[in-house]
Amino acid sequence: MSEKKIKSNCECCAYYYYDDEQDCYCCEVNLDEDEMCRFLSCSAEGCPYFIFYDEYDLAKKQ
Repeated sequence: MSEKKIKSNCECCAYYYYDDEQDCYCCEVNLDEDEMCRFLSCSAEGCPYFIFYDEYDLAKKQ
């Protein structure tokens, strides 16, 4: 059996937002030291906290 690898794109994530004070995009997820080290070394396959942000799905629920 092969496991499905999580592929993520920060620009499509629900946790990705624009910070006016820093004038850049940021991630709201607080990673611990080990997770941040894996992320920065590119040894992680994908972000385990990735949630696809679908504004159309939110509009359907209104």
